[in-house]
Parts: sequence; C-alpha cells; structure tokens
Amino acid sequence: MTYAVQVTFDCSDVKRLSQFYAAALHYKPMDPPAGFATWEAALEAWGVPREEWDDGAHIVDPERKGPPIYFQRMDTSKPAKNRLHLDVTASGGRSVPLEGRRKRIDAEAERLVGLGATCQYVLDEGDHYSVTLTDPEGNEFCLN
Repeated sequence: MTYAVQVTFDCSDVKRLSQFYAAALHYKPMDPPAGFATWEAALEAWGVPREEWDDGAHIVDPERKGPPIYFQRMDTSKPAKNRLHLDVTASGGRSVPLEGRRKRIDAEAERLVGLGATCQYVLDEGDHYSVTLTDPEGNEFCLN
C-alpha cells in the first residue's frame, strides 16, 4: 500500500512563503472545500477564530502530479541548515545536453531570485550542474 504525501513548511510569513513557492513551482492556491465559495467562508463556518485565518495555506499542483504543500505559521525561527530540502528539476533531465541544462537552470535561478530567493552556490562537477538557493525565509532548495 502506498501513502499520499504532503510537504509542510513551518514559517513566519505564511502568505509570502506560499506565494513564493506557488510561483516557483507553478502551483496554485488550493481551491476552497466543496460547498464554500472561499476559504474564509469555510473557516467561519467551521468556527475557526478570525485571528487564526492567516496561520496556514495550501498550494497544489494544478496537474496533480506533485504533492500538495502546506505552510503553517510558527513563532520560532529557522535554527540551522535544513535536514530536508526540495530538489526542483528545472534542467529538463539528463537527456538534455549539459550546456542546455546549465542555461535552463541559470534562467530559472534568475527568475526565482526575482521572486525573493537568494543564490547560495553553484555546483558544476563533470556532468552535474545545480544551483542551491534559499527561499525568502532561508530554507535551502536546489535547482538541478
């Protein structure tokens, strides 16, 4: 039996980080539950206090190929290097010649820096090329 997986980020600014990853991964905000026109209407009907409405956000792959991602507000700061990170395949894969992969990865890194990411380093070894970035809250992720 297999299990469904959801990736969850603990973060300070739910809105900013969920919008960053939605744009970075070409995801979209999760639609409100059936029977509700908006998430606010659902939260109100469920009795969730208004002050908690910005404590979480879901984004989803519109093609339903990737896992849903949830962002939850946490008051603690990020302590150190991630033990788990996302690898985002922006290169087109190994069937693309190395120079083509470099161009695709560099173009995507530039786009993500424009969205608020910070480039940490480039790994260029033999037939492997990747760029490690951090999101607006300092979480590492790789483009390969």
